[in-house]
Amino acid sequence: MEAGPPGSSRPTELGPCLSGQRGADQAASASLQSAARAQLGRHPLAVAAVLPAGGCGERMGVPTPKQFCPILERPLISYTLQALERVFWIKDIVVVVTGENMEVMKSIIQKYQHKRISLVEAGVTRHRSIFNGLKALAEDQLNCKLSKPEIVIIHDAVRPFVEEDILLKVVTAAKEHGCSDYDLEFGTECLQLALKYCCTKAKLVEGSPDLWKVTYKRDLYAAESIVKERISQEVCVITDTKEDNKHVSHLLEEVLKSELNHVKVTSEALCHAGRDLQQIILDQCYNFVCVNVMTSDLQETQKLLSILEESHLSILYPVVVVSVHFLDFKLVPPSQKMENLMQIREFAKEVKKRNIWLCGLLISYPQDEQKLQESLRQGAIIIASLIKERNSGLVGQLLIA
Repeated sequence: MEAGPPGSSRPTELGPCLSGQRGADQAASASLQSAARAQLGRHPLAVAAVLPAGGCGERMGVPTPKQFCPILERPLISYTLQALERVFWIKDIVVVVTGENMEVMKSIIQKYQHKRISLVEAGVTRHRSIFNGLKALAEDQLNCKLSKPEIVIIHDAVRPFVEEDILLKVVTAAKEHGCSDYDLEFGTECLQLALKYCCTKAKLVEGSPDLWKVTYKRDLYAAESIVKERISQEVCVITDTKEDNKHVSHLLEEVLKSELNHVKVTSEALCHAGRDLQQIILDQCYNFVCVNVMTSDLQETQKLLSILEESHLSILYPVVVVSVHFLDFKLVPPSQKMENLMQIREFAKEVKKRNIWLCGLLISYPQDEQKLQESLRQGAIIIASLIKERNSGLVGQLLIA
Protein backbone atom coordinates (compact mmCIF):
# COMPACT_ATOMS: atom_id res chain seq x y z
CA MET A 1 0.00 0.00 0.00
CA GLU A 2 1.35 3.42 -0.93
CA ALA A 3 0.79 6.90 0.46
CA GLY A 4 0.70 9.98 -1.71
CA PRO A 5 -0.96 13.36 -2.06
CA PRO A 6 -4.07 13.09 -4.26
CA GLY A 7 -3.47 13.98 -7.87
CA SER A 8 0.26 14.63 -7.56
CA SER A 9 3.41 13.02 -6.19
CA ARG A 10 5.11 16.38 -5.61
CA PRO A 11 4.22 19.27 -3.30
CA THR A 12 3.83 22.85 -4.40
CA GLU A 13 6.62 23.71 -1.98
CA LEU A 14 9.11 21.88 0.20
CA GLY A 15 7.56 20.50 3.33
CA PRO A 16 8.96 20.71 6.85
CA CYS A 17 12.25 19.04 7.59
CA LEU A 18 12.56 15.81 9.49
CA SER A 19 12.23 15.73 13.23
CA GLY A 20 15.16 16.84 15.33
CA GLN A 21 18.02 14.92 16.89
CA ARG A 22 17.83 11.63 18.69
CA GLY A 23 16.41 13.08 21.91
CA ALA A 24 13.47 14.57 20.02
CA ASP A 25 13.19 11.40 17.94
CA GLN A 26 12.99 9.26 21.07
CA ALA A 27 10.23 11.39 22.61
CA ALA A 28 8.27 11.42 19.37
CA SER A 29 8.90 7.71 18.85
CA ALA A 30 7.55 6.87 22.31
CA SER A 31 4.37 8.78 21.53
CA LEU A 32 4.03 7.15 18.13
CA GLN A 33 4.70 3.71 19.56
CA SER A 34 1.80 4.18 21.94
CA ALA A 35 -0.36 5.36 19.06
CA ALA A 36 0.77 2.45 16.93
CA ARG A 37 -0.10 -0.10 19.59
CA ALA A 38 -3.46 1.56 20.17
CA GLN A 39 -4.33 1.68 16.47
CA LEU A 40 -2.93 -1.69 15.50
CA GLY A 41 -4.35 -3.42 18.55
CA ARG A 42 -2.81 -5.52 21.29
CA HIS A 43 -1.42 -7.89 18.70
CA PRO A 44 0.28 -5.66 16.12
CA LEU A 45 0.31 -6.80 12.55
CA ALA A 46 3.52 -8.12 11.04
CA VAL A 47 4.69 -5.29 8.78
CA ALA A 48 7.51 -5.23 6.21
CA ALA A 49 8.67 -2.67 3.66
CA VAL A 50 9.85 -3.12 0.07
CA LEU A 51 12.03 -0.43 -1.53
CA PRO A 52 12.31 -0.70 -5.33
CA ALA A 53 15.79 0.72 -6.03
CA GLY A 54 16.60 -0.66 -9.47
CA GLY A 55 16.06 2.51 -11.50
CA CYS A 56 18.76 4.10 -13.63
CA GLY A 57 17.62 7.69 -13.02
CA GLU A 58 17.41 8.84 -16.63
CA ARG A 59 15.53 12.04 -15.73
CA MET A 60 18.25 12.99 -13.25
CA GLY A 61 20.70 13.48 -16.11
CA VAL A 62 23.68 12.05 -14.22
CA PRO A 63 25.56 8.76 -14.75
CA THR A 64 24.95 7.58 -11.16
CA PRO A 65 21.46 6.17 -10.43
CA LYS A 66 19.69 8.78 -8.32
CA GLN A 67 19.24 6.47 -5.33
CA PHE A 68 23.04 6.39 -5.02
CA CYS A 69 23.65 10.11 -5.59
CA PRO A 70 25.38 11.72 -2.59
CA ILE A 71 23.80 14.17 -0.17
CA LEU A 72 26.51 15.53 2.14
CA GLU A 73 28.73 12.73 0.80
CA ARG A 74 26.23 10.01 1.80
CA PRO A 75 24.02 8.10 -0.70
CA LEU A 76 20.39 9.18 -0.91
CA ILE A 77 19.06 5.68 -0.30
CA SER A 78 20.83 5.58 3.07
CA TYR A 79 18.61 8.45 4.27
CA THR A 80 15.50 6.54 3.22
CA LEU A 81 16.68 3.41 5.02
CA GLN A 82 17.38 5.48 8.14
CA ALA A 83 13.82 6.86 8.06
CA LEU A 84 12.34 3.35 7.91
CA GLU A 85 14.72 1.92 10.51
CA ARG A 86 13.43 4.46 13.04
CA VAL A 87 10.04 2.70 12.88
CA PHE A 88 10.27 -0.11 15.43
CA TRP A 89 7.23 -2.02 14.12
CA ILE A 90 8.62 -2.51 10.60
CA LYS A 91 10.28 -5.86 11.06
CA ASP A 92 11.96 -6.31 7.68
CA ILE A 93 13.11 -3.91 4.96
CA VAL A 94 13.70 -5.43 1.52
CA VAL A 95 15.73 -3.38 -0.94
CA VAL A 96 15.33 -4.46 -4.57
CA VAL A 97 18.44 -3.53 -6.55
CA THR A 98 20.01 -4.50 -9.87
CA GLY A 99 22.68 -7.17 -9.92
CA GLU A 100 25.34 -4.69 -11.05
CA ASN A 101 24.63 -2.48 -8.01
CA MET A 102 24.32 -5.29 -5.48
CA GLU A 103 27.86 -4.85 -4.12
CA VAL A 104 27.42 -1.08 -3.94
CA MET A 105 24.28 -1.57 -1.87
CA LYS A 106 26.03 -4.05 0.43
CA SER A 107 28.84 -1.56 1.07
CA ILE A 108 26.29 1.18 1.91
CA ILE A 109 24.56 -1.10 4.43
CA GLN A 110 27.88 -1.96 6.04
CA LYS A 111 29.35 1.55 6.08
CA TYR A 112 26.29 3.23 7.59
CA GLN A 113 25.44 0.28 9.85
CA HIS A 114 21.90 -0.24 8.59
CA LYS A 115 19.88 -3.00 10.26
CA ARG A 116 16.99 -5.27 9.29
CA ILE A 117 17.89 -4.94 5.59
CA SER A 118 17.67 -7.73 3.00
CA LEU A 119 18.65 -7.46 -0.65
CA VAL A 120 16.78 -8.90 -3.62
CA GLU A 121 17.70 -8.62 -7.28
CA ALA A 122 15.53 -6.30 -9.34
CA GLY A 123 13.46 -7.27 -12.36
CA VAL A 124 13.42 -5.68 -15.81
CA THR A 125 10.62 -3.28 -14.81
CA ARG A 126 9.57 -1.55 -11.61
CA HIS A 127 6.54 -3.85 -11.39
CA ARG A 128 8.76 -6.93 -11.64
CA SER A 129 11.11 -5.52 -9.03
CA ILE A 130 8.24 -5.00 -6.58
CA PHE A 131 7.04 -8.52 -7.35
CA ASN A 132 10.51 -9.93 -6.59
CA GLY A 133 10.52 -8.14 -3.25
CA LEU A 134 7.08 -9.42 -2.34
CA LYS A 135 8.02 -12.93 -3.43
CA ALA A 136 11.06 -12.88 -1.13
CA LEU A 137 8.77 -12.00 1.79
CA ALA A 138 6.14 -14.58 0.83
CA GLU A 139 8.43 -17.56 0.46
CA ASP A 140 8.80 -19.88 3.46
CA GLN A 141 12.38 -20.97 3.00
CA LEU A 142 14.52 -22.84 5.47
CA ASN A 143 17.06 -20.58 7.23
CA CYS A 144 15.40 -17.49 5.73
CA LYS A 145 15.73 -14.53 8.10
CA LEU A 146 12.63 -12.84 6.66
CA SER A 147 9.33 -13.40 8.42
CA LYS A 148 6.15 -13.53 6.38
CA PRO A 149 4.30 -10.23 6.91
CA GLU A 150 0.60 -9.46 6.93
CA ILE A 151 1.09 -5.98 5.46
CA VAL A 152 3.80 -4.74 3.11
CA ILE A 153 4.57 -1.05 2.59
CA ILE A 154 5.92 -0.24 -0.88
CA HIS A 155 8.07 2.86 -0.58
CA ASP A 156 10.22 4.62 -3.17
CA ALA A 157 13.93 4.47 -2.36
CA VAL A 158 14.18 8.15 -3.36
CA ARG A 159 11.61 9.51 -0.89
CA PRO A 160 13.97 10.06 2.06
CA PHE A 161 11.74 12.23 4.26
CA VAL A 162 8.92 9.83 5.11
CA GLU A 163 7.74 10.06 8.73
CA GLU A 164 6.42 7.37 11.03
CA ASP A 165 2.96 8.91 11.34
CA ILE A 166 2.38 8.58 7.57
CA LEU A 167 3.53 4.96 7.61
CA LEU A 168 1.23 4.30 10.55
CA LYS A 169 -1.71 5.81 8.65
CA VAL A 170 -0.96 3.54 5.68
CA VAL A 171 -0.80 0.40 7.81
CA THR A 172 -3.93 1.35 9.77
CA ALA A 173 -5.81 2.02 6.52
CA ALA A 174 -4.67 -1.30 5.11
CA LYS A 175 -6.06 -3.02 8.18
CA GLU A 176 -9.36 -1.16 8.47
CA HIS A 177 -10.54 0.29 5.15
CA GLY A 178 -11.88 -0.86 1.89
CA CYS A 179 -11.63 0.79 -1.50
CA SER A 180 -13.69 3.15 -3.62
CA ASP A 181 -13.64 4.14 -7.27
CA TYR A 182 -12.68 7.66 -6.13
CA ASP A 183 -9.49 6.32 -4.59
CA LEU A 184 -8.41 4.77 -7.87
CA GLU A 185 -9.08 7.91 -9.89
CA PHE A 186 -6.05 9.35 -8.11
CA GLY A 187 -4.40 6.01 -7.49
CA THR A 188 -0.79 5.08 -7.96
CA GLU A 189 0.45 2.09 -9.90
CA CYS A 190 0.71 -0.05 -6.76
CA LEU A 191 -2.94 0.58 -5.90
CA GLN A 192 -3.96 -0.39 -9.40
CA LEU A 193 -1.80 -3.51 -9.33
CA ALA A 194 -3.20 -4.55 -5.96
CA LEU A 195 -6.75 -4.25 -7.24
CA LYS A 196 -6.08 -5.97 -10.54
CA TYR A 197 -3.91 -8.91 -9.55
CA CYS A 198 -4.28 -9.47 -5.82
CA CYS A 199 -8.07 -9.55 -5.55
CA THR A 200 -7.80 -7.27 -2.57
CA LYS A 201 -9.18 -3.89 -1.60
CA ALA A 202 -7.10 -0.73 -1.61
CA LYS A 203 -7.26 2.70 -0.02
CA LEU A 204 -5.52 5.94 -1.00
CA VAL A 205 -4.00 7.70 2.00
CA GLU A 206 -3.13 11.37 1.61
CA GLY A 207 0.54 12.00 2.23
CA SER A 208 2.28 14.94 3.88
CA PRO A 209 4.01 17.74 1.91
CA ASP A 210 7.47 16.40 2.77
CA LEU A 211 6.72 13.02 1.18
CA TRP A 212 8.21 14.17 -2.11
CA LYS A 213 10.35 12.26 -4.54
CA VAL A 214 13.87 13.10 -5.70
CA THR A 215 13.46 13.01 -9.47
CA TYR A 216 15.58 15.77 -10.99
CA LYS A 217 19.04 17.11 -10.21
CA ARG A 218 17.57 20.21 -8.56
CA ASP A 219 15.77 17.91 -6.10
CA LEU A 220 19.14 16.75 -4.77
CA TYR A 221 20.01 20.33 -3.82
CA ALA A 222 16.62 20.74 -2.15
CA ALA A 223 17.08 17.49 -0.21
CA GLU A 224 20.57 18.55 0.88
CA SER A 225 19.18 21.86 2.10
CA ILE A 226 16.61 20.04 4.25
CA VAL A 227 19.26 17.73 5.72
CA LYS A 228 21.55 20.69 6.51
CA GLU A 229 18.69 22.49 8.22
CA ARG A 230 17.90 19.43 10.27
CA ILE A 231 21.42 18.87 11.61
CA SER A 232 22.06 22.56 12.31
CA GLN A 233 19.52 22.90 15.10
CA GLU A 234 21.94 22.55 18.00
CA VAL A 235 25.42 23.90 18.72
CA CYS A 236 27.62 22.93 21.66
CA VAL A 237 30.20 25.52 22.76
CA ILE A 238 33.19 23.94 24.50
CA THR A 239 34.25 26.69 26.89
CA ASP A 240 37.60 27.78 28.27
CA THR A 241 37.62 27.04 32.01
CA LYS A 242 40.32 29.50 33.07
CA GLU A 243 38.76 32.11 35.32
CA ASP A 244 40.17 35.03 33.32
CA ASN A 245 38.81 33.63 30.07
CA LYS A 246 35.30 32.63 31.13
CA HIS A 247 34.02 36.10 30.36
CA VAL A 248 35.02 35.91 26.68
CA SER A 249 33.68 32.36 26.32
CA HIS A 250 30.37 33.46 27.78
CA LEU A 251 30.22 36.52 25.52
CA LEU A 252 30.79 34.38 22.41
CA GLU A 253 28.07 32.00 23.51
CA GLU A 254 25.60 34.87 23.94
CA VAL A 255 26.46 36.40 20.56
CA LEU A 256 26.04 32.98 18.93
CA LYS A 257 22.59 32.66 20.46
CA SER A 258 21.69 36.00 18.96
CA GLU A 259 23.14 35.16 15.53
CA LEU A 260 21.73 31.62 15.34
CA ASN A 261 18.04 32.31 15.80
CA HIS A 262 15.89 29.28 16.65
CA VAL A 263 19.03 27.16 17.23
CA LYS A 264 19.74 25.60 20.61
CA VAL A 265 23.14 26.75 21.92
CA THR A 266 24.55 24.85 24.90
CA SER A 267 27.93 25.04 26.63
CA GLU A 268 30.18 22.48 28.27
CA ALA A 269 33.64 22.61 29.85
CA LEU A 270 35.92 20.00 28.29
CA CYS A 271 37.78 19.33 31.53
CA HIS A 272 34.44 18.29 33.04
CA ALA A 273 33.47 16.29 29.98
CA GLY A 274 31.37 13.52 31.37
CA ARG A 275 27.68 12.83 31.40
CA ASP A 276 26.68 16.25 30.07
CA LEU A 277 28.88 16.14 26.98
CA GLN A 278 28.13 12.46 26.43
CA GLN A 279 24.41 13.25 26.59
CA ILE A 280 24.85 16.08 24.08
CA ILE A 281 26.59 13.62 21.76
CA LEU A 282 23.94 10.97 22.43
CA ASP A 283 21.25 13.49 21.50
CA GLN A 284 23.11 13.86 18.21
CA CYS A 285 24.45 17.38 18.25
CA TYR A 286 26.49 17.72 15.04
CA ASN A 287 28.08 21.13 15.66
CA PHE A 288 30.84 22.01 18.13
CA VAL A 289 32.71 25.26 18.80
CA CYS A 290 35.89 24.77 20.84
CA VAL A 291 36.92 28.08 22.44
CA ASN A 292 40.60 28.82 23.17
CA VAL A 293 41.32 32.25 24.66
CA MET A 294 44.79 33.79 24.18
CA THR A 295 46.35 30.58 22.93
CA SER A 296 47.23 28.98 19.63
CA ASP A 297 47.50 25.56 21.25
CA LEU A 298 45.26 22.94 19.63
CA GLN A 299 45.39 20.56 22.60
CA GLU A 300 41.81 21.20 23.72
CA THR A 301 40.54 20.80 20.18
CA GLN A 302 42.41 17.51 19.86
CA LYS A 303 40.75 16.24 23.04
CA LEU A 304 37.33 17.09 21.65
CA LEU A 305 38.14 15.39 18.34
CA SER A 306 39.18 12.23 20.19
CA ILE A 307 35.90 12.17 22.13
CA LEU A 308 33.91 12.63 18.92
CA GLU A 309 35.84 9.90 17.11
CA GLU A 310 35.24 7.44 19.92
CA SER A 311 31.52 8.24 19.94
CA HIS A 312 31.04 7.27 16.25
CA LEU A 313 28.62 10.20 16.04
CA SER A 314 29.72 11.04 12.50
CA ILE A 315 28.66 7.77 10.86
CA LEU A 316 25.46 9.21 9.37
CA TYR A 317 26.11 12.96 9.19
CA PRO A 318 29.25 15.12 9.05
CA VAL A 319 30.14 16.74 12.38
CA VAL A 320 31.37 20.35 12.12
CA VAL A 321 34.04 21.44 14.63
CA VAL A 322 35.22 25.05 14.73
CA SER A 323 38.40 25.62 16.73
CA VAL A 324 38.17 29.26 17.91
CA HIS A 325 41.25 31.18 19.07
CA PHE A 326 41.37 34.74 20.48
CA LEU A 327 44.52 36.81 20.05
CA ASP A 328 45.40 40.44 20.73
CA PHE A 329 46.92 41.45 17.40
CA LYS A 330 48.46 44.60 18.94
CA LEU A 331 50.43 42.61 21.48
CA VAL A 332 51.28 39.64 19.31
CA PRO A 333 51.59 39.81 15.51
CA PRO A 334 49.39 37.14 13.88
CA SER A 335 52.38 35.72 12.00
CA GLN A 336 53.97 34.56 15.27
CA LYS A 337 50.93 32.47 16.17
CA MET A 338 49.91 31.28 12.73
CA GLU A 339 52.53 28.54 12.55
CA ASN A 340 51.00 26.52 15.40
CA LEU A 341 47.48 27.09 14.14
CA MET A 342 48.39 25.92 10.65
CA GLN A 343 48.66 22.42 12.13
CA ILE A 344 44.91 22.44 11.88
CA ARG A 345 45.23 21.45 8.22
CA GLU A 346 46.84 18.14 9.09
CA PHE A 347 44.37 17.43 11.88
CA ALA A 348 41.48 18.29 9.57
CA LYS A 349 42.76 15.99 6.83
CA GLU A 350 42.96 13.09 9.26
CA VAL A 351 39.61 13.49 10.99
CA LYS A 352 37.75 14.13 7.72
CA LYS A 353 38.33 10.45 6.97
CA ARG A 354 35.91 9.85 9.85
CA ASN A 355 33.44 12.47 8.59
CA ILE A 356 34.46 15.18 11.08
CA TRP A 357 34.85 18.55 9.38
CA LEU A 358 37.35 20.73 11.24
CA CYS A 359 38.28 24.34 10.55
CA GLY A 360 39.90 27.13 12.56
CA LEU A 361 38.78 30.65 13.40
CA LEU A 362 41.09 33.40 14.67
CA ILE A 363 39.20 36.26 16.37
CA SER A 364 40.77 39.58 17.24
CA TYR A 365 40.82 40.18 21.01
CA PRO A 366 41.11 43.95 21.50
CA GLN A 367 41.13 45.45 24.99
CA ASP A 368 38.27 47.80 24.11
CA GLU A 369 34.98 46.17 25.11
CA GLN A 370 33.03 47.65 22.19
CA LYS A 371 35.59 46.47 19.66
CA LEU A 372 35.58 43.04 21.31
CA GLN A 373 31.80 42.82 20.83
CA GLU A 374 32.23 43.63 17.13
CA SER A 375 34.95 40.97 16.77
CA LEU A 376 32.69 38.46 18.48
CA ARG A 377 29.80 39.34 16.18
CA GLN A 378 31.97 38.85 13.10
CA GLY A 379 33.22 35.56 14.50
CA ALA A 380 29.66 34.42 15.24
CA ILE A 381 28.61 35.22 11.66
CA ILE A 382 31.43 33.03 10.33
CA ILE A 383 30.58 30.19 12.73
CA ALA A 384 26.90 30.37 11.78
CA SER A 385 27.81 30.18 8.10
CA LEU A 386 30.14 27.20 8.63
CA ILE A 387 27.40 25.32 10.48
CA LYS A 388 24.51 26.17 8.17
CA GLU A 389 26.33 25.86 4.83
CA ARG A 390 28.51 22.85 5.71
CA ASN A 391 30.92 23.53 2.86
CA SER A 392 33.44 20.70 2.69
CA GLY A 393 35.77 22.99 0.73
CA LEU A 394 36.43 24.98 3.93
CA VAL A 395 37.62 21.93 5.90
CA GLY A 396 41.14 22.58 7.23
CA GLN A 397 41.00 26.32 6.55
CA LEU A 398 42.00 28.96 9.08
CA LEU A 399 39.59 31.90 8.90
CA ILE A 400 40.11 35.33 10.50
CA ALA A 401 37.39 37.54 11.99
